[in-house]
Amino acid sequence: MSFNFYTNAVSRASRGLAAAIFILGLALIGVGFLIYVLRDLFAILFSIIFCIAGVGCAITALRILWTMRKFGRINSHYSEPHRENVKIHIEDHYDV
Repeated sequence: MSFNFYTNAVSRASRGLAAAIFILGLALIGVGFLIYVLRDLFAILFSIIFCIAGVGCAITALRILWTMRKFGRINSHYSEPHRENVKIHIEDHYDV
């Protein structure tokens, strides 16, 4: 009498996972080989990507600084917070 502690689904899932890991390993080997052979091309591509990312970061930082400078000028005109044409009415209602 034999007992099966796993089903056919578990076997198929583990085989599928092993196949996916094997394909991923072969793909990584292929990419590594391509980078080794074409290192000048990949160096140029990566340098272009990093330059574009750097320009994007610099532009975003300048936009934030420019916006904060505009907000600083707006807030510097007022020495204390106030609003024009606003009246505050306080009514005392004491219920005893």
